[in-house]
Amino acid sequence: MSNEKLTKIEQLCRDKNLKMTGQRKVIAQVLSESEDHPTVEEVYERASSIDGNISLATVYRTVRLLEEENILQSHDFGDGRSRYEEWEDFDNHHHHLIDLESGKIIEFRNDELEILKEKIADELGYKLIDHKLELYGVPVDSKRNPGKK
Repeated sequence: MSNEKLTKIEQLCRDKNLKMTGQRKVIAQVLSESEDHPTVEEVYERASSIDGNISLATVYRTVRLLEEENILQSHDFGDGRSRYEEWEDFDNHHHHLIDLESGKIIEFRNDELEILKEKIADELGYKLIDHKLELYGVPVDSKRNPGKK
């Protein structure tokens, strides 16, 4: 047995008994090491710089499989392109603020917001199972800021 350290995505694949080819390992590594929310094309560029034999079709198939297995989650932040990140369970998640000027995606957590969401669902007679919150904005000092004088 190898002592190599598995990425989180590789471990999740192993836990789900998914076959991990060399190319899938590279793709899993790229996704696990991503600090942004890459598109399939960005994953391909990064993976092919490690292994020149990886095709765009292989990346698409692998990303689709990882999404189907709830290892990756997909986001569309308004630019029409799916972006990916590791799946987070309900109790350990974050939200996104998308800067409409730069396209920067800022991840955040807020305990007060979590309490409020649960309270709202409870008041309406529901148990919250899943949710997604995406905020879109521009910097306060932006020319696009409609509240700025």
